[in-house]
Amino acid sequence: MEQATGHSLSNQPPLSGRTIHTTPWYQRRKTRQIAHAVLVYALVIPGAVLFTIPLLWMLSTALKDPKQIFVYPPQWIPDPILWSNFREGWMDYLPFNRFLFNTLFITTGNIIGNVISCSLAAFAFARLRARGKNLFFLLVLGTMLLPQEVTVIPQYVLFTRLGWNDTWLPLMVPAWFGFPFFIFLLRQFFLGIPRELDEAARLDGASSWRILWSIILPLSKPALATVVIFGFIGNWNNFLYPLIYLRSMDKQVLAVALNMFRGQYGNANYQHMMAVSLLVLLPVLIVFFFGQRLFVRGIALTGIKG
Repeated sequence: MEQATGHSLSNQPPLSGRTIHTTPWYQRRKTRQIAHAVLVYALVIPGAVLFTIPLLWMLSTALKDPKQIFVYPPQWIPDPILWSNFREGWMDYLPFNRFLFNTLFITTGNIIGNVISCSLAAFAFARLRARGKNLFFLLVLGTMLLPQEVTVIPQYVLFTRLGWNDTWLPLMVPAWFGFPFFIFLLRQFFLGIPRELDEAARLDGASSWRILWSIILPLSKPALATVVIFGFIGNWNNFLYPLIYLRSMDKQVLAVALNMFRGQYGNANYQHMMAVSLLVLLPVLIVFFFGQRLFVRGIALTGIKG
């Protein structure tokens, strides 16, 4: 037994004489991953810094004394830091608290309207069987080809004849009749949900309303979050339509009020103008910061199934 074992070992070449093939360091997977990460960060970080500079300059100007704004070389760090500029800009010139309430009310109502109306339309296009539904869906998408400038005048004539001028109705009622891009977004997401769930629910006696409420909507949180974020940003920053339809000061919104502030007081009060602008921008940053994961996921998953 020992002889056999010794004979088998003696037939093997010595360890020092073996040729060990190793992958060169530049072809290793870990090296490629590191190189990819370095390239991505090398492109992203300068872009992030470039886009952050205006925001940082707004913050710096909002905290400065007026004498420190137009100096050379530019002074980035205020001395002293005047946090009172935010309170003075918000309270001393225009009724921004009233404008904030108006904007929140219109934005909240439009988001609810967009979610309800677009979910119903998207569910019908994605799940229900109807003759010619694809043709109607193409017509809905076709409305996205019309530029905003084409529809402003007909809408103004319509709402004027309805007596809706100087009211919030022209700003809120259209949101309850669907928005083509949101319908498309939700329909694409609904198509990615397995139909077996619908069939199993129907075998248990569930109606289409029940399927939408208990199955489709709970599984569509990323897409719904995307609709909410887009709707919030679009309505919060809406400037053109409030400018056209609203006349009374107590009905105005923040976007128009900020432009009024710039025209009346901005030239002599840059620090207050920047402070108010940051306060108006802050809710948008907060909403996007907390919803960015669902937002990115919702956008990425809408194209899985067409």
